[in-house]
Order: sequence, then C-alpha cells, then structure tokens
Amino acid sequence: MTAILTYAFKNLPTTSKWALKFSIRPLSCSSQLRAAPAVQTKTKKTLAKPNIRNIVVVDGVRTPFLLSGTSYKDLMPHDVARAALTGLLHRTSVPKEVVDYIIFGTVIQEVKTSNVAREAALGAGFSDKTPAHTVTMACISANQAMTTGVGLIASGQCDVVVAGGVELMSDIPIRHSRKMRKLMLDLNKAKSVGQRLSVISKFRLNFLAPELPAVAEFSTSETMGHSADRLAAAFAVSRLEQDEYALRSHSLAKKAQDEGLLSDVVPFKVPGKDTVTKDNGIRPSSLEQMAKLKPAFIRPYGTVTAANSSFLTDGASAMLIMAEEKALAMGYKPKAYLRPTYATPKVLEKAGLTMNDIDAFEFHEAFSGQILANFKAMDSDWFAQNYMGRKTKIGLPPLEKFNNWGGSLSLGHPFGATGCRLVMAAANRLRKEGGQYGLVAACAAGGQGHAMIVEAYPK
Repeated sequence: MTAILTYAFKNLPTTSKWALKFSIRPLSCSSQLRAAPAVQTKTKKTLAKPNIRNIVVVDGVRTPFLLSGTSYKDLMPHDVARAALTGLLHRTSVPKEVVDYIIFGTVIQEVKTSNVAREAALGAGFSDKTPAHTVTMACISANQAMTTGVGLIASGQCDVVVAGGVELMSDIPIRHSRKMRKLMLDLNKAKSVGQRLSVISKFRLNFLAPELPAVAEFSTSETMGHSADRLAAAFAVSRLEQDEYALRSHSLAKKAQDEGLLSDVVPFKVPGKDTVTKDNGIRPSSLEQMAKLKPAFIRPYGTVTAANSSFLTDGASAMLIMAEEKALAMGYKPKAYLRPTYATPKVLEKAGLTMNDIDAFEFHEAFSGQILANFKAMDSDWFAQNYMGRKTKIGLPPLEKFNNWGGSLSLGHPFGATGCRLVMAAANRLRKEGGQYGLVAACAAGGQGHAMIVEAYPK
C-alpha cells in the first residue's frame, strides 16, 4: 500500500478538490491513546500450503536504537552490526557453522566496509566460508534482506539464514567535491614534477566545498520530510492529527519499555563506554510542547516538525530464519511463520486474508503525516478506484491493533535495520496477545514498499 500511495501521490492533482475528498473524515488519535486491550482471537486456518516449505523465525534481536551522535558515535557500522549478530548467537545458541548465509541491509554505506554483512560476520566469529552479502533498498533494506533469505530457503539452497540490518547516522561519509576528486586522481597519476605542478595549477578554493549526503531521492532531489509535508497536505492531514499520532507512538513505546515488552533489545557494551540497555529516543511530551515547534521542511506553513518525524538513529538488528523442519530438528520452538510479498493489498489478497483477519499491525512510521495519509487512502473507495485499480477500499487498520508497542517515531529508525524490528514486534505481540496473523508494512524512497504476513507459530 505504501508503495502504491507514494507513486500515486507524485501524480496527484493540486486542486483543493483532492483534499476535500479526504477532509470529510478526519483521523484523530486522541481517543486511542489509552492502553489497547489484549487481542482475543479464535484460531484461524494456517496459511501453510502443501508441498511448499514453511519458513520460520526462530528469534531476533536488536541493539538499543539510539539517537545519532550519542553512545555509538565513535563506532563504525560493522561494530554495531557485529553486536547484533553476537546478541543473536547468544540468545539462540545456534552453532555458527550451521548458518548457511548472512544478509544485511544498509542505506548509507561506509566505503571502507561496503559489504558490512561480511565484515560484521567475520567480527562475530563466523567462518570465512560462510557467504554474506549486503543489500540496499532505502528504508526497507532489512525487509529485503529477510525476503532474500526466505527465497534462499524456499528454493532449497539454504536451511538456515541470518538476516538483519544496520545504520550508523553518527558518522556518514562526506566527500570532496567532484572537481577536487578529479584533481586528486589526476595528481596521483602525474609522473613528473612538471605534470604535478600543471595539475596543482588548476586548483581553485571552491574545490574544497564538501559534498554532504542528504536524505533525499536522487531522481527528484526531494527530501523525505519535504515529501511527507506535501503528502500530509494532499490528504488534508492536520498538524494536530500528526502531533497526536506521534504522542501516541511515544506513549505506547514508553509503556512497552517500562513493562519489559521490548524483549528483542539486547545489551551492548560499547567499547570504552558503559553498557547500553535501552532505546534512548522515547520521549513522551505534550501536545502543547509539540505545538511550539516550527515546521522542519516547508516553512512557514508546513506541518511536519521534529516532533512528528522519526529521528536520525544508530542501531542494528538480526534474525535467525530457518526452514521449519530444520528448526524442529535442532530443537527450536519457532516464534512465527514468514509469508512475504510486496505491498499491503497484494499480500492480503495473496494470503486470502482481509484487514479483519489481522490481529497485529506493525507499520513503519517515517512521519506521522505519512501514516495518517496512508490511513485516509486505505479508507477511501475513491482512491482505490482512481489510483489502485480496485473496486473497493482496502479498509482502515484499527488503532487498537496498530503499533501497540510504539513505532519508528519513538523507538527510532536506523534505515537499514527497521524491517527486522517490525517483524519481531509483530511476532512477539502475537505471542503476547494471542493473535494469529500480523501484517508488517514499510515505505521506502522512490515510491517503493514492502509488506509481509507474519503467522504465529502454534504453541
């Protein structure tokens, strides 16, 4: 759904009639801030199919997700990824030699460790004979890592795969300008003093201006925040609605953290520093305080602020995925089945499910406006008919089942690692709340998206 909505948004009419179609039914989270009741569901038919391998999540972990520039700031990405792998090994006791393949997602790559999966694996003690590769697909990089792992197992190439992701926004690569890079390369090729002097003579002071990376699409040069602001405006999502939703996320995350529900977090002893044990971006505020913040992207009339946006985050995640028969043979009790495909309506139709069958929703929260705009589109027959080629709407996810333990707005969003957090949150919620099906979905730059059904493993 997110991918379709993002693509459709680029072609939206700019007239006020568009916004009017979605402003009739405003979405307010204020009535949903109270604790959600436990889901009580009857056992439904399994999605397992004859003669098709079942693929299961044995367990998954993540390092604490931290605000960039805090405890992880002196590390490199593979250090944090290694901590996630080490935490997974400790939690599952899986023998390293049993793992057939390791896949990690990342977005902003450290050039010294471009295949961060390989470097982290070697650092965690895996054999150099265990292949590892890194995938990048913006904010759904970890989702793609999992999907690739599922494909390797489904095809019979592997029985045991570790999938994960990492991002370290505290130290991102900053390049010299292209002119300066060219000059330095030419200087390196120069053979004689005369040639070197000739190259140096071309130097100009403006060559020293650095190229800073931006969280923006190359094809449009638009930042994600700018896009979210336009999306919120197009779907008539107010500033108050966005702040209310963000407050809900932080409040639920704080409650889950205090109650020990975020069990996928493993402690990380940061070299030279104290052991980090919990996420540090969870900060419930008040609507009054949030209202004081100025627009972050479109000034002065934008509605996206620092309070209703996910923050730059450092962190890593890792999951142990196995063929069901292999997991059982090794004595494991899996947590959930994975049933992946792309985008919400497609995954539901492929699984033969409806929104009413889902017991736990875990959607990536890049911005409050992005989530609420998706809600309005999903609840609109007009949008379904005009932009999705569907006769009827998908339906609105009930908030009492939606991101009940907080989301990316509060827990943090290390670009390459969020997908595994979403799946583990869904799997752990299903076990805690007694549900059977979870729906995981996330958006990504370039109008891309990913959706996956997580089915609770029978007790």
